[in-house]
Amino acid sequence: MTRLLMIDDDEKLVALMEEYLAGHGFQVESAGDGETGLAAALAQPPELVILDLMLPGLDGLEVCRRLRQSSSVPVLMLTARGEDTERIVGLELGADDYLAKPFNTRELLARIRAILRRARPEPGEAATERIQVGSLTVDSGTRSVSLHGNPVELTSTEFDLLRALARNRGMVLSREQLLEQMHGPNWAAYDRSIDVHISRLRQKIERDPRHPELLKTVRGAGYQLVRGDAE
Repeated sequence: MTRLLMIDDDEKLVALMEEYLAGHGFQVESAGDGETGLAAALAQPPELVILDLMLPGLDGLEVCRRLRQSSSVPVLMLTARGEDTERIVGLELGADDYLAKPFNTRELLARIRAILRRARPEPGEAATERIQVGSLTVDSGTRSVSLHGNPVELTSTEFDLLRALARNRGMVLSREQLLEQMHGPNWAAYDRSIDVHISRLRQKIERDPRHPELLKTVRGAGYQLVRGDAE
């Protein structure tokens, strides 16, 4: 069974998720506080971490920050409705996706499957696709990225976002178009989540993220990946 780690101090919710997700092929391990959860995620990395923001001890944001220092394990962040600031910070720290509490269990299952699908290359799915945009290489087979021949560590969401832009290099894509290419149609996501992930990508692929040469913003229209002059 696919191992998931749920870091949440709501024992009733955790018990419900353990039972529900077990019926869909997932083994759920749990931790009730941030320090225990972080230690478990680093000691034996699961396939995905479900991380609540409101935790005793280390809060979810700090757990995510420390986890991202040494791990690219996918993270699904749980937030309370209306916590826009925390949601943005969580995405900036490297969470792959978020879900607001209270949530529908089927929605949680859909989010988990989508994240795992992005994190695992499907057999035969664009296995040989290798996109070159100037000095930037995006390899779908290995889900890897390199810049000037040097590897770039990305989360699964960052990789899918960059691949969508690379597949349409030179074209301007709106937030809605990017979300559809990454997740499929009718995907509900925080309106500014694309902006946050774009910002994180620029930190990793731009020489000067404040003056991007590769990943351009087209005001009022969207984003565009170009060859740039940094090569």
